[in-house]
Amino acid sequence: MLSTNTMNTGAPRTTRVAVALTLAMAALLAGCGANESAAPGAGKGPPKMPPAEVGVLIMQPQPVALQTELPGRVSAVRVAQVRARVNGVVLKRLFREGSDVQAGQSLFQIDAAVYQAALDSAQAVLAKAQANLAQASAVAERYKPLVTVNAISQLEYSNTVSAQRLADADVAVAKAALQTARINLDYATIRAPISGRIGQSLVTEGALVSQAEATQMALIQQTGTVYVNFTQSSGELMRLRKSMTGKPARGNNDATAVRITLEDGSELPRPGRLLFSDLNVDASSGQITLRAEVPNPDGLLLPGQYVRVRLSQSELPSAMLLPQQAVTRSNQGDTVLVVGADNVPAKRTIKLGANQNNQWIVLGGLQSGEQVIVEGFQKMMVPGAPVKAMPWSGSAKTPAVASAANPGAAASAPSNAASK
Repeated sequence: MLSTNTMNTGAPRTTRVAVALTLAMAALLAGCGANESAAPGAGKGPPKMPPAEVGVLIMQPQPVALQTELPGRVSAVRVAQVRARVNGVVLKRLFREGSDVQAGQSLFQIDAAVYQAALDSAQAVLAKAQANLAQASAVAERYKPLVTVNAISQLEYSNTVSAQRLADADVAVAKAALQTARINLDYATIRAPISGRIGQSLVTEGALVSQAEATQMALIQQTGTVYVNFTQSSGELMRLRKSMTGKPARGNNDATAVRITLEDGSELPRPGRLLFSDLNVDASSGQITLRAEVPNPDGLLLPGQYVRVRLSQSELPSAMLLPQQAVTRSNQGDTVLVVGADNVPAKRTIKLGANQNNQWIVLGGLQSGEQVIVEGFQKMMVPGAPVKAMPWSGSAKTPAVASAANPGAAASAPSNAASK
């Protein structure tokens, strides 16, 4: 009985182990079969990636105005120095510094007591001269009929007429002296010679001003419209004129628009106009002087202020513009990526001209209708792989300028800009 129980107990355990191993092998084989049926050809290689989408710009020739940016200085259209025209002590300042004044407005009051006294004296002298004239005229009038009847001598009558004429001359002198006295009295009130904005007062109450020294008391400048003076080298002007194949961008200087950029980089909303270009070249610096007239109703431009002047002096009748971010610049030349007929990007060497408004002027290397990649360099992971060209919308906020020697480096520029 003991041996039989032992044998009966061991037999079922061996059977259970064998059944478990059989089931595990069956499950493993079933799983392999399922994987093979679910992914046929999975071991043949990685799946193919779809073509990268890139933004392209179709090249089209267009007239391009060649713009030049130069430094300039602002100056007032009219400047008037307020100076003393009589001697005296300043009693009052009648204006607010930095305000707008009108022509004829009173600015200073000089002590006028002396000039008022001189005016009163001149009036008295004139009255005396007029009285003498009246007396001499009456005597001459009485003597006139007497000389005809020989009641008085001809010499006495001649002396009477001469006295009348002298009295008349004295009246004229007295009138002139009176006018001078009035002018001096009027000069005691200093008035604005022109309308404009007045600066700080250069004298204070109690200061003694002199006519002989013509003491400057204030400065008035008209800034509603200002001049911007700038210079351009004669060599640059010559190269600019040679670069154009046609006529100047404008028919005359008066119609040439001028744009002004302030020190903070902002641009004035109202353009100015070029007044003239000097006909002579400065022998010491080789510069040509130019002047522009710019409206300044908001007072943003102040005399002496530094600005940047941008103007168009010539025009290319047929040129192409390309955003800076599409160009790779290196010591070997300037290149772009052009999408070919098979949608494969190819490097193309181009010739660039001036840079304006974040765009390059393309002078050679591209044909009309070609597609230049402007955006999506970071998506081109496999060199030589075809791409999907999409029209570039120009929505990039901060174009990046490529400066490496290969397309991959050019692709990294927008990527780096985006990561920042």
